[in-house]
Amino acid sequence: MGIKKVVNCILTLLIIICVGLLCYSGYQIYLWHNSNKKIDSQVDDIEKISEVHEVEDSKQVELVNPPTKNKADPYWDYIKVKLIDVNFEELKKKNNETVGWIQVGGTNVNYPIVQHSDNKYYLTHQFDKAYNTAGWIFMDHRNNSSNFDSNTIIYGHGRLNKTMFGSLRNVVKKNWYNNPDNYIVKLSTETENTLWQVFSTYQIKTTNDYLQTTFSTSEEYLTFLNMLKNRSIHNYNVDLTADDKIVTLSTCHNETDKIVLHAKLIKKEKK
Repeated sequence: MGIKKVVNCILTLLIIICVGLLCYSGYQIYLWHNSNKKIDSQVDDIEKISEVHEVEDSKQVELVNPPTKNKADPYWDYIKVKLIDVNFEELKKKNNETVGWIQVGGTNVNYPIVQHSDNKYYLTHQFDKAYNTAGWIFMDHRNNSSNFDSNTIIYGHGRLNKTMFGSLRNVVKKNWYNNPDNYIVKLSTETENTLWQVFSTYQIKTTNDYLQTTFSTSEEYLTFLNMLKNRSIHNYNVDLTADDKIVTLSTCHNETDKIVLHAKLIKKEKK
């Protein structure tokens, strides 16, 4: 075979490969946009059947672990923030695995939370359980949604269009953590409305060391809490004790890194 034929064969092969890659990329873009479209439709449906509203503190409100030493702890300011209340009746009809609703200050996070018997299902299923690679916001299967554990973990995909936990990447940006109004997570469940104060935010290489939910001793738990606090990219000036309960929000930033937020429970109200 002559050199010219070899060159032509190579060029033809390269063209075939390029066309193949172009088709594959186009298909992936189509799937991504289709997933986004389904999520937008799902959110619209949820808004039609759910009511999320702020509520004034009642006599049932309980302050959780007020700081006794750190006078500068902004706890005393944050306990004035209103709780949210959600009627879960219609949401449970749509998905019987609904366990709560979450809002995060300074982000787009404002969704119902679901919980399956494993931590894989809602990576590829949306709220109504239809298949969708965008997934949904879900609680770790090990956690008790009716009685928060020492560490309650909530996951969601870090979508580039800022749906699900896509806007959670805000928490490692200066314009987010330089605004104290953002340091609040609100959770509502069927039995309780709660308020959580942020004490740590960071980006980290994928690891499981912050995903422990139960602890053998108070000393072990306090060591764990201090690890999370010391890892933060910003000092939120929050004291932690072994009596605190925390919520952990975790999402992918890219193929190797996670974005993580931790907040401690400061106020609750039984329904």
